[in-house]
Amino acid sequence: MRIVFLSLLRIDDIEKESSIYADLMRKFVREGHSITIVHPNEKRLGLATQYIKGTEVSYLRVKTGNITKSNFLEKGIATLMLEFQFKRAISKYLKNENFDLILYSTPPITFASVIKYLKKKSSARSYLLLKDIFPQNAVDLGLISKRSPIYSFFKAKELRLYHQSDVIGCMSEANVEYIKKNNDLKGKKVEVCPNSIEITPKTLSTTKKSDFSLPENKVIYVYGGNLGKPQGVEFLKKIILKNEEATKSFICIVGSGTEFSNLQHFFVENKIKNAKLISQLSKEKFDSLLEICDVGLIFLDPRFTIPNFPSRILSYMEYSLPILAATDKVTDLSKKIEEGQFGLWCMSGDSTKFFENMDVLNESDVRQIMGENAYKYLIENYTVNTSYNVIMKNFKGEENV
Repeated sequence: MRIVFLSLLRIDDIEKESSIYADLMRKFVREGHSITIVHPNEKRLGLATQYIKGTEVSYLRVKTGNITKSNFLEKGIATLMLEFQFKRAISKYLKNENFDLILYSTPPITFASVIKYLKKKSSARSYLLLKDIFPQNAVDLGLISKRSPIYSFFKAKELRLYHQSDVIGCMSEANVEYIKKNNDLKGKKVEVCPNSIEITPKTLSTTKKSDFSLPENKVIYVYGGNLGKPQGVEFLKKIILKNEEATKSFICIVGSGTEFSNLQHFFVENKIKNAKLISQLSKEKFDSLLEICDVGLIFLDPRFTIPNFPSRILSYMEYSLPILAATDKVTDLSKKIEEGQFGLWCMSGDSTKFFENMDVLNESDVRQIMGENAYKYLIENYTVNTSYNVIMKNFKGEENV
């Protein structure tokens, strides 16, 4: 099949990168499909729109505003412009290309006219990888009001995107139920298509805790990823403060986002000694860090009414780390953790339960068992083979198109 993938994230080379999207695209190529990836060239890069035609993989890099690492207003404007910018670039550079399948993810929710254009142009089928439910997530975090014109505008955009999608693939069962319950999707197929990664062989680690200035005699709890409003950073601060007197545990926070400077100030102001804050690392360096850590941390704001399922959990599971999660009550992440027996969960804001769970995970035999369970659950449920097969079963008989 000839596939076009629209991405909000920059993908330079799928053969040299590892992410839920690069890994999935690599799987499609290895199964004999040809891929065209359309993604932003953000303003900060100073690059014009580029089209790189390849045999198996082509890249259309569209000049856009700054979507990532920008404030709410700049990101909002850049996101609104995406639809026009992508459509213009596709009509110019891909006018002679036809596709059988259109893949795209949320965010953003503003691609409806692009999908409509591609479907009409190529008579292609469309598959939405639903990773974000906007604008409700912004309402949950108090960023916009449900009675505001902004909400109405983006809700209409969201519905148009759903209606242009032949199939909607959600991260979990809770996502499926939420989307069906809160939207008029009669006639639409909505299914579970989980976040997934390609599992790569691991070599014997030579990384030492001293390489990252981490204590040798403590259990290392690591958080890696976005540091923004969705993570409920205020609760994370409380955990870090309360953990200052702990003799067995040490917290390592790695990432970037709108709350990173907030955390930097917090570390300095409170003279934090039993935790470390590291700016975003490359995938290679972060993987090296995971090799010497003991438990993976997941945080989500307790106000969420939409079921999130952070993809970061997959990195932890790949390195056989048990999970300690503090989230809202609507995500079914807690059910997955319990089902696979690969970690412990508590409600975000419940510091007492969090530290009770930490006490359990401070025991090496518990971590060993739960870590092995995490890797097993990953292999059984969250590899690219799983998500690839979920997508392709909808197009049975079209594999050799």
